[in-house]
Amino acid sequence: MRNRPDQDGKAKATFKKLKKTIYASQTNCALCGRPVDFSLTFPNPWSATIDHIIPIAKGGNPASLENLQLAHLQCNRMKGTKLRKPDAKPQRVSNRDLPLSCDWTTIFNNE
Repeated sequence: MRNRPDQDGKAKATFKKLKKTIYASQTNCALCGRPVDFSLTFPNPWSATIDHIIPIAKGGNPASLENLQLAHLQCNRMKGTKLRKPDAKPQRVSNRDLPLSCDWTTIFNNE
């Protein structure tokens, strides 16, 4: 089994740097819109993690700031490799377009 490029390889260092940038600049989960408590650590479901907007498995860039966003661990796991539907209408929260629903059947495609 091959490791993901953001965990092993040349994208790893860039991903780690961007992760620190996102943790320092974002406070709300990009998937549910709720605040992220940075004092919680893995494996707590509400701990902070980085979500790839376009999943690596679907061709998303593993180390591009435009493809990374803050998320709760459980929200990120629920999203999995789903893609956001083009017609989903996010609500503006904390200067980022964030969907405020965990109803993945209406927000994401299962492609």
